[in-house]
Amino acid sequence: MYPRLEKLKYQETGNFFLIAGPCVIEDHQSPFAIAERLVDITDRLHIPFIFKASYKKANRTRIDSFTGIGDKAGLEILAQIREKFNVPVVTDIHNEADAEMAAPYVDVVQIPAFLCRQTSLLEAAAKTGRCVNIKKGQFLAPEAMTHAIAKVNYCGNDNVMLTERGTTFGYQDLVVDFRGVTEMRKNDVPVVVDITHSLQRPNQPSGVSGGNPEMIETIGRAAVAVQCDGIFMETHPEPSKAKSDGANMLPLDRAESLLQTLLRIHQAATK
Repeated sequence: MYPRLEKLKYQETGNFFLIAGPCVIEDHQSPFAIAERLVDITDRLHIPFIFKASYKKANRTRIDSFTGIGDKAGLEILAQIREKFNVPVVTDIHNEADAEMAAPYVDVVQIPAFLCRQTSLLEAAAKTGRCVNIKKGQFLAPEAMTHAIAKVNYCGNDNVMLTERGTTFGYQDLVVDFRGVTEMRKNDVPVVVDITHSLQRPNQPSGVSGGNPEMIETIGRAAVAVQCDGIFMETHPEPSKAKSDGANMLPLDRAESLLQTLLRIHQAATK
């Protein structure tokens, strides 16, 4: 299953699709370089690709955390990437006003996991007419996501996908229950596995989330083995210098080899 997106290429290959990019628009130059690299890789591997970046980060732990370069500036960069590279783009939204503001610039609006039960937000996302990617709450069972889908459908939008990003395991860790992929696919919507946020270590005393990036390939291998429809990952040329979520990002220079590995497993799993 694929989201219904005009610019989504290579769907005829039957490969999983990829949602990838930096956590946030950090400046006016680096998103284009990251997008160019990912487009080159996915074109050669024939992987349907959606570029991801937040135009702002509204859910940071500390008041002094980086939140973006400005709403309009961030959204304009996403729109420019969409046009320059002819790929769909996705960004997250946090309130009803965000939905209305972001919709003209992107192809997919994303509901953050902590907000997946916010009825007014889901309704506003649905009414944009864009594809809606709902990230499963860290506190929810996979079966409960049927109600989030129903809220979007009720507003006349059936272009929905779900993303697994781990479940709270104690105060400072997450765990992925891969039974959830099969369970959520029963809703007849694309199911994505976020292989980087699933490795966050939240609620650190420093106010900056930790991570376990050496396990990204492990989570990715398991995700395609259970036949998820898409892979979500955040990537950066130098994660240690990233302004958000660097602790669980994949270094950009490892993206191609990881995707090659995941394709081999995917092809074996779907024979």
